[in-house]
Amino acid sequence: MKNTNFLYLFVSAIFLLSCNSKESKIITVSGEIPAGEIGKTLHHEHILVDFIGADSTGYHRWKKEEVVEKVLPYLLEIKKLGYKTIVECTPAYLGRDPELLKMLVEKSGLQIITNTGYYSAVGAKYIPEHGFTETAEQLAERWIEEAKNGIEGTGVYPGFIKIAVERASLEEINRKVVEAACITHKATGLTIMSHTGLAVPAFQELEILKNYGVHPSAFIWTHAHNERDLSKPIEAAQMGAWIGYDNFTPEKLDRFVNFALQMKKEGLLHKLLFSHDAGWYRPGEPGGGNFRGYTEIEEYLIPALEKNGLSQQDIYQIFTLNPVEAFKIQVRPVQS
Repeated sequence: MKNTNFLYLFVSAIFLLSCNSKESKIITVSGEIPAGEIGKTLHHEHILVDFIGADSTGYHRWKKEEVVEKVLPYLLEIKKLGYKTIVECTPAYLGRDPELLKMLVEKSGLQIITNTGYYSAVGAKYIPEHGFTETAEQLAERWIEEAKNGIEGTGVYPGFIKIAVERASLEEINRKVVEAACITHKATGLTIMSHTGLAVPAFQELEILKNYGVHPSAFIWTHAHNERDLSKPIEAAQMGAWIGYDNFTPEKLDRFVNFALQMKKEGLLHKLLFSHDAGWYRPGEPGGGNFRGYTEIEEYLIPALEKNGLSQQDIYQIFTLNPVEAFKIQVRPVQS
């Protein structure tokens, strides 16, 4: 066993060293880093979310200093547990605030990754007015501009594309947003993370990616834990897609453990991502509302995974190696 552990760690070290080349990078709020420096990562969390709607949200809705005071202890908590990076998945018009994220990075020492893209679920409540009138190409131009020149003059660059689609089936606005994400990926190499849930819209999205010549490895199926037919996320993973089980709570422990065991059995553990989808500061609620921290995976899920036979190497695969591959900047075309 010791020899096996040593060999795995040696191979992992070689892998991470290879990720430190100029060709392999990840974009954080503080700038580019070699992909291998992402460290232990929670791939889907939130700092602040404002559900008031695209027509009413804005920086006037919260005070950055108050948000920092509320959120910072939770970031320091996971830093002590060995986490190095969180991926902040709040898109524009839902509470994305790059200046706030910079403040939290400076105070916590954690790496944070933010995004470009639009959230077209929930009846497109969080799509700005121009999102309905512009074409997919025009939306992509906006997102590519952020990727090339930063977000709103802050000097912060997006490290991935965050979109969202309806739960049952793709509507016209959803298809346009997915198409814009494909165009943006091909121009920037940013990975597409899509709030999806069930299999029907997930495979519709993968079909759009195929039509645009984008490989499934550029796509994270977010909230795949909502799909009860495990054969569907396994099929998507076999195609190359990333499978995000990203709303962990202790009540879902058995479901998350069973899926990890199934993915390992299928030889697909290298396509699995776990996170809490937790937080977050809520503008308009007293004191920012109730904030759910980011420690339950460490407290409940990882011990349960180990108890059920996953090795330390497997845990390292899920929380360190997989985020490297998922978020490194790389155009991922369909191979002809």
